[in-house]
Amino acid sequence: MITSSQCRAARALVGYSIDRLSVASGVSREIIEMFERRLENAEPEDIASLQSALEKGGAIFIPDGDTGGIGVRLKFNRSQTKHIATLEGEGGIVGSDDVP
Repeated sequence: MITSSQCRAARALVGYSIDRLSVASGVSREIIEMFERRLENAEPEDIASLQSALEKGGAIFIPDGDTGGIGVRLKFNRSQTKHIATLEGEGGIVGSDDVP
């Protein structure tokens, strides 16, 4: 189950407005605002819907663990990974930087 901070951060990362997240998740705008501002606890099924919609938008939620605390990041699909690998291989052989 995600936290209100993770919801806000994920929404910013995937570029969703509250209205867009509301449409994607089926959760009302008011519930999202109250949840993100920590003014009211949302129902577990609403939180699950928000998490699912944000994951479909490209967010990956990181659980609390031995390597660090909770968080959120963007996932890369195969196309993006291939493009990054291509970019990393460009430029040829690295030369020396001897500057007098």
